[in-house]
Amino acid sequence: MNVLTKLGWIAGVIGALLCVVGIVSRLVGVFWIGVFQAGTLMQAGTTAMVFGCFCLLAVLVQK
Repeated sequence: MNVLTKLGWIAGVIGALLCVVGIVSRLVGVFWIGVFQAGTLMQAGTTAMVFGCFCLLAVLVQK
């Protein structure tokens, strides 16, 4: 497996988990998780998933 492929998958999974944590905490009514707001976690998760998509796109372009 290519390094970019692994990095893309890892970033995507971590991003999805961050989004799920942010969404569940907002639904429960907790708006602060440690020192971060729940919305910040959702934005970080979205950013990680987009980064993972760019890594996988780079792998496709190389082929």
